[in-house]
Amino acid sequence: MTESFKADCVVIGAGVIGLACAREMSLAGRDVILLERHYDFGQETSSRNSGVIHAGIYYRPNSLKARLCVQGKALLYEFCEQRQIEYNNCGKLIVACNAEESEALMALKHRAIENGVDDLSLVSPSQSPYPELRFHSALRSPSTGVVDTHGVMQHLIADIEDNGGSIAFGADVVTIAQESNQIVVNLPDSRISAKSVINAAGLQATQLVKPFLAGTEYAGLSPRFARGHYFRLKGRSPFKELIYPMPVRGGLGVHLTLDTTGTARFGPDVEFIEEEEIDYSVDPGRAPSFYGAIRQYWPDLPDNSLDADYAGVRPKLSVNGELLSDFVVLRSTGCTELVHLLGIESPGLTSCLAMGKYVRKFLI
Repeated sequence: MTESFKADCVVIGAGVIGLACAREMSLAGRDVILLERHYDFGQETSSRNSGVIHAGIYYRPNSLKARLCVQGKALLYEFCEQRQIEYNNCGKLIVACNAEESEALMALKHRAIENGVDDLSLVSPSQSPYPELRFHSALRSPSTGVVDTHGVMQHLIADIEDNGGSIAFGADVVTIAQESNQIVVNLPDSRISAKSVINAAGLQATQLVKPFLAGTEYAGLSPRFARGHYFRLKGRSPFKELIYPMPVRGGLGVHLTLDTTGTARFGPDVEFIEEEEIDYSVDPGRAPSFYGAIRQYWPDLPDNSLDADYAGVRPKLSVNGELLSDFVVLRSTGCTELVHLLGIESPGLTSCLAMGKYVRKFLI
């Protein structure tokens, strides 16, 4: 027998975006229930990324990614300071390895300025503090950093619970439907009638929104899953900043990141897969492609210095076969209390607190 419940505000997905939205709604006085299909928080994209606080450089001006990243960066640094969450405002270098890439790097600088990122500086090879690094020109971003993502999510949960919200783990949402003036969230053996629902289900979010897309500009929307692998550097990195090559289709290139302990990792690469192919193993046989990519800017990377580490899957989107470059936030036609957050990949971590505030405006 299917059990029925009533709720004020339901958030689907306990990744960093769902947690930030649930926190914001609970701070606004809403009675929040957060549903998560796994038995712990942040088990997918939120815990399988580079952990970078991005500056807002790469994204199309006035896009959601650009606006929320720049706003979210300031909010996230402030949140970490207030809660004593470990982070490192280490900065990063974006390196161009030839004259052609240097022209693209200047275009990237101009785009960043349009986005309100005004602290970038050009670095020539003679100014580099790293003799190991080979490049034609580089762009330094001093406001880029790395953060303890797990710590961020733990503090978001603490705020949700302190404000009366609750989290149900092992709650796998099957469908969302609109019935009269209620939104119904269907689980395998229960249903929840809610006033407001936020679909922040990450890799599953597009599946839940499909019944609401007919007749809209997103009728041809499909999920695209981009798996990215990471390799860990044995020993200490000679670099104190993050090192990024120029971006590639589907990602920002195989870059060097440092976690808050100083451990260096390289990744992610980009491998488009089908949903049924999602897994998080890393084939050590991928190492040669990593050595080749890294040696474009660190030519003396030693042999046998990389170990397979972890993988993540980014929830990208396409419409009629065309890959989208921005986050998509949809309110369902005729159902203004239902908000879908789709394609929330990088810079989702950086943008999480700003996204919470953005969604709150729709529902409060």
